[in-house]
Amino acid sequence: MMDIRPVAHPLGKVIVVLGASMALPMVADWWVGNDHWEVFLQSGVITVVAGLLVTFASRGDYRSLNIQQAFLITSGLWAVLPVFGALPFIIGQPYAGFTDAYFEAMSGVTTTGTTVFPELDGLPRGTHLWRGILQWIGGLGIVVVAMVFLPVMKVGGMQFFRSEGFDTLGKILPRAGEIAAEMTRFYVLLTIAAALTYILLGLNGYDAIMHSLSTVSTGGFSSYDASFGAFLGPPEWAASVFMILASIPFIRMVQVMRGDFPPIWQDSQIRAYLRWIFYACTIIVLYRLLVMHQGDHPGELIRETVFNTISTFSGTGYASTDMVAWGHLPLALLIVVGLIGGCTGSTGCSVKIFRYLVLFQAVRAQIRRLHSPHRVYPLRYDGRPLDQEVIDSVMAFFTLFMLTFGLLIVGLSLTGLHTKTALTAAWTAIANIGPAWGPEISANGSIVDFPASAKWMMILGMFLGRLELVSVLVLLLPKFWRS
Repeated sequence: MMDIRPVAHPLGKVIVVLGASMALPMVADWWVGNDHWEVFLQSGVITVVAGLLVTFASRGDYRSLNIQQAFLITSGLWAVLPVFGALPFIIGQPYAGFTDAYFEAMSGVTTTGTTVFPELDGLPRGTHLWRGILQWIGGLGIVVVAMVFLPVMKVGGMQFFRSEGFDTLGKILPRAGEIAAEMTRFYVLLTIAAALTYILLGLNGYDAIMHSLSTVSTGGFSSYDASFGAFLGPPEWAASVFMILASIPFIRMVQVMRGDFPPIWQDSQIRAYLRWIFYACTIIVLYRLLVMHQGDHPGELIRETVFNTISTFSGTGYASTDMVAWGHLPLALLIVVGLIGGCTGSTGCSVKIFRYLVLFQAVRAQIRRLHSPHRVYPLRYDGRPLDQEVIDSVMAFFTLFMLTFGLLIVGLSLTGLHTKTALTAAWTAIANIGPAWGPEISANGSIVDFPASAKWMMILGMFLGRLELVSVLVLLLPKFWRS
């Protein structure tokens, strides 16, 4: 029988950290004289005590994890943390039931950004700050998991980055813990830079901090029903820059911080990501200019198009306008870019740029073989050869992602949702994007009117999508536990 203590021990420590984090929204509510601070005190005590009990019950000398324990700890973190993250939503405003509270917390830690709350404007400051903190913690967590755990577990072609995570910085950062520490340092600095920029552009301190947390995590939670529409103008341009920075590989940014600049320009992912963002923005801007109505301002049209396209591409999910009103072509293109997502090793979501680059190379090579079947076409990425194992893993992931996406659409449709709603709800869940469109979606983008069964399907979709599907589904195989 597998020893779960090496899994429970770090999980307990993370739960303690989560509980301690509740002190921040507690102080935020106390500072403005809102008695709601007591909610976070109660929730924090419950969470810290639970985490300490788990930690002490599983203490020991754990220097390594076997492959089963590695899979279990990644899935366990994202399944358990929302349970405790949901406590403030249940005990205090908005006094949600468990399904809604767990949905909101899962949307937070997976950095999806879809909300189930019908009204955001009237919620206490502490509640909004807690939503931002959940996303910030989830964003940092997925970066560490992507660079430390997934390469070892060979999930979705991530084994290609195993040497990059441990060798590229090996001379400076020989251990995974130090790599995680360096990426955390960059994450904190980027968050501070975003908050200060927002303040300089006119946001008050509270709004700046809350939105910097959800920007850098590419999560997209906002404290306003209008989302980022409450900050039209220069803040949209600033947010666009930070969303891009947060969705490129953190390990490249760590290298830049250490004075090593060439890798960030040489990275195929980054070049493709920036190029595809430019293409998408250009196509939508040109389309909207062609159908522009009298009285529309071209400058505002360009700004809101760039902001909302980057928001969707990076998986942040902010909205500053009604994108449905743009027309069918822009909306279809936004759905496509949402299924691409950001770069591997970032807080970005969805399939990721790396896998599409590998997929395109494999397809191109296959087409060439049809013409010259006896020639050998080696596949390379950033000058390094791609092993067949990596290619097969990428193909398997892509197939599984699209299959799960389709099944989720069917499942949501069977709950009675309109077809358009089911499609975009499945899209926003599996790709961890945020917005959804359809008759059942409320004015502020909330899915409060969804049946409980649809909410749990979306919870499962967010969970699977954030953890790269395979790392969760493998736990269902009896053979895996016997290996």
